[in-house]
Amino acid sequence: MNDLSNRPIGIFDSGLGGLTVLKAVHALLPNENIVYFGDSGRAPYGTKSRETVLKYTVQDMNFLLSQGVKMIVIACNTASACSLETVKELFDLPIVDVVGAGADEAVKVTKSGNIGVIGTGATVASGVYERAIKARMPEAEYHAKACALFVPLVEEGWWNHQVTGAVAKEYLQSLKDFDIDTLVLGCTHYPYLENVIGNVMGEKVSLINSASAVAKKVKECLSVNNLLNGDKARGKVSYFTSDSVEKFKSLGGLFLGEPMEMAEKVEIDRMCETLVKSEEQ
Repeated sequence: MNDLSNRPIGIFDSGLGGLTVLKAVHALLPNENIVYFGDSGRAPYGTKSRETVLKYTVQDMNFLLSQGVKMIVIACNTASACSLETVKELFDLPIVDVVGAGADEAVKVTKSGNIGVIGTGATVASGVYERAIKARMPEAEYHAKACALFVPLVEEGWWNHQVTGAVAKEYLQSLKDFDIDTLVLGCTHYPYLENVIGNVMGEKVSLINSASAVAKKVKECLSVNNLLNGDKARGKVSYFTSDSVEKFKSLGGLFLGEPMEMAEKVEIDRMCETLVKSEEQ
């Protein structure tokens, strides 16, 4: 067994949305240890500049590295869109992101080739999904809509609130007008609004939640790199946040569908400054 194999998988997101990915990874690989960091104190990433998102992504990854992870899952579409190519050059370990997985599923599911994507402003502006989908299906018709309010609504726990329904109708009407048959939920927060989004779009539109596809890629990546944990005991999951631990645990339990027993607060800016200074010495 590889000496690194019993180290944890690192997963991060701008908040709680990445718990969809964590659940899928843990279900597929129950004996893997996982460290999850939700940067709720600086969420949402989708309204930030590309430079700021890159800075946050590098800091988040450095924190996970300080926890001894063997690979990193970027469970944040905005971070993937703004930072993926750069961090692949900066960090020497396996990295899996959500964009490629979502594009794969969309191309597989669509019958008409008329595909829509919803995401944060930064994700949509980056064009990353359009490039990914067109690379897989050049003839595809692509339509995107930025839905900036969805992330704070999810983080507030307003998954089926009437306000959320009204916002969804406002955002999604233009995509309905394009007669898409497949809609990629291009933010890991959005699956928690799947009922609301599905009600607006109608039964003929397939919603793509890339969490399960990401989990498969994680397993494949670990296998290729000989990093699968051979231990048969159920893996430990550790949770960290940059915001209120109590709120993170309360909402996180709702997101997970089970109580979140333990979580710790990380002063992410201060910790990363300390890490940089220790590396310089």
